[in-house]
Amino acid sequence: MQNLLSHLSLFGGALRARWDGLFAGPPPIDDAVTLADFIDAQAAFLVQKGIYEYSRARAGHYAKVLFKEQVFIDALDQSRWSAYPLGLAMVGELVEGVLRPYAGDDADGQRDALSQLVLAVFDRYSEPTVLDAATWSAARLELARRLALVGLHPTKRAFEIADPYLKAYFDLLPINATLKRSELPTIHGYLRATLCNVHAELTRRMHAPAVVASLRAGQAGAKDFATP
Repeated sequence: MQNLLSHLSLFGGALRARWDGLFAGPPPIDDAVTLADFIDAQAAFLVQKGIYEYSRARAGHYAKVLFKEQVFIDALDQSRWSAYPLGLAMVGELVEGVLRPYAGDDADGQRDALSQLVLAVFDRYSEPTVLDAATWSAARLELARRLALVGLHPTKRAFEIADPYLKAYFDLLPINATLKRSELPTIHGYLRATLCNVHAELTRRMHAPAVVASLRAGQAGAKDFATP
């Protein structure tokens, strides 16, 4: 009987651990490395979900057929990789706005450290097969340019960040321009709502003073940031 109770106790402990793990929230963002992972994941989600869900909705009943066509699969891949740097720029600007009040008298230094982090996240990925080297290199330069502009204006609210990126993102959707012409407001609404959700997730999970200290101290170098 004692052995049975012991086994049941062990089983109960293991079950509780699995249950707690199943419903445990995502880890806190308390250093530069976890911030880099957050930026990477949210940027990819922001651009890819919009591309896939819009394409699926636009195709309607033909979606299952369309998504099996290699030509369209290649077009999706080209679209999502081309849009990924835009996602990094938008999420990077959002993060900068949240961290700016903690910059003290070193706003430029903090902004530069964050920009280097975002660029290192970009560098996690080698040139995609659907893009040539020149296009991928140009995308990095454009990302760096966009990040450099962030400090030239007051902090934007989350839903405002997408505005200057909207047309570039919309043009990358793998649907004929004539078919999607009237749906710019729909895509704009998607980006705005998703960035608000990213902001809520960031502020819920991030310990801003610890992240700022990590960025300033160079706790993780570019090599660490570039490791997925």
